[in-house]
Amino acid sequence: MKVKGSVSPLLIPVSPTGEPPSWSNRSLAWQIAPNLRDSFKYAWAGVRYTFSTQRNFRIHVAIATVALSLGLFLQISAIQLAIIALTCAFVMALELLNTAIESVVDLTVKQTYHELAKIAKDCAAGAVLVAAIASVIVAALILLPPLLRLFA
Repeated sequence: MKVKGSVSPLLIPVSPTGEPPSWSNRSLAWQIAPNLRDSFKYAWAGVRYTFSTQRNFRIHVAIATVALSLGLFLQISAIQLAIIALTCAFVMALELLNTAIESVVDLTVKQTYHELAKIAKDCAAGAVLVAAIASVIVAALILLPPLLRLFA
């Protein structure tokens, strides 16, 4: 069955009558987070969980803190500081997604090994690695010139 627009019908939930759901009437959404405050509360719970359980997330936070502090010390431009902050935030966001994917995979396969579970976890971790490497390169390109001038 074709749904209006160019979006694949596989991506849109369809009712038994074949009609797409009303986006303004999400019947279960209010049960999950009835208001914006609760949405933020649940989001921060995810950040706190990841910070308390994932060593790599804590490492990313520490490195981001050092990079941003160094940028402030070196008095780089606001744009450069924002670029470093955004790349660090992107790495941390991917680490949050990696933790979510790992949790869902672990829930699905329980204590058993499955090759597809390994692939999912490895790919999620790989995404974090690629972003982290890019973030280090960006920070180095921005921070090294003023740092070298300071010691020259």
